[in-house]
Amino acid sequence: MKKMILTLVAMMAVMSGFAKSSADKRFDMSCDIYRLSVTLDLDEEQMDAVEMIQDRFSDEMQALASLKGWQLRHGIRQTVRKDAEQMRQVLNDKQFHTYMRILTATLRNRHL
Repeated sequence: MKKMILTLVAMMAVMSGFAKSSADKRFDMSCDIYRLSVTLDLDEEQMDAVEMIQDRFSDEMQALASLKGWQLRHGIRQTVRKDAEQMRQVLNDKQFHTYMRILTATLRNRHL
């Protein structure tokens, strides 16, 4: 009986560790800037600006990981809107459209 209880406790501890790391990974929005720059066909100046915006966006999304419910949805909406506004100033229309498709797919795939 003692072995079963210890085994159950050990399994629950392992599973809770997986659940926590999985939730944290959902909010990790860091990306390979080089691949993004190739996809968007960025020049050097745009690449620097996009890298700064992406770092800020990733940090803000990580901060949202602890929120729940409507606060989480509102925080994600506000953060994405802010990111889109900043990217709109840096990218041309074609690049911005491609970026928004990538961002939307990423958010959908991470269930955000």
